Order: sequence, then C-alpha cells, then structure tokens
Amino acid sequence: VHLVESGGGLVQPGGSLRLSCAASGFTFSNYRMDWVRQAPGKGLVWVSTNRSGRDITYYLDSVKGRFTISRDNAKNTLYLKMNNLRPEDAAVYYCAKRNGAGLDFAMDAWGQGTQVTVSS
Repeated sequence: VHLVESGGGLVQPGGSLRLSCAASGFTFSNYRMDWVRQAPGKGLVWVSTNRSGRDITYYLDSVKGRFTISRDNAKNTLYLKMNNLRPEDAAVYYCAKRNGAGLDFAMDAWGQGTQVTVSS
C-alpha cells in the first residue's frame, strides 16, 4: 500500500486548496478512505471519510460546508477540496486507508502528509 498526498501550501484566510492522495498497491475502489490532520503540537484529528460506490460521506463539524471529499476510482485518487480556509485549519493533512468499506473498519495505512498553512 502506498499513499502520496499533494496539493498543500500557503493560503490566506478565506482561500482554497485541493488536496490529492494518489493510492497504489491495493484495489482502491474497494476501500473506505479518510482524511485526517495534525496541527503543530496536537494529536491527529479525523476530518472526513468517503466510501466508494455510495454517496456516503461524513465530515468533522468544523469543516462541514467548507470541505468536500471525493474520489476518482479510475485514477485511484482521493481528493479534499477546502474552501474558506481558516487559520485553525492549518495542519499536516494525511490520507488514510481503512481495512474495509464500512465505518467500523480501522485505518491501516497513511501517507506522508501534506502541509497546509493558512496565514495572511
């Protein structure tokens, strides 16, 4: 399993970014995928989850209405579109694979992360 995030960077408050996670080494469409983040000095925080084949997605309350998770199974890629970014969204963002399709499956692989900085 190999997960590679990209798309992070420096953005002003109110700005937008789209993160990507290129997956390989497993049948991407069969697995639920998540985004998690870690701010400096803080623990990992779950952000969003997406299941292939069904329009079932969930979000951390603080990002609802601003972030959109999506996936392209043909490209084995997971996305996170982030709009109206706030300073508190600054973190390293990781994509994670769960070991099944359901919400009751644990995450079992993570990428190296991509840094998102929100500052004026």
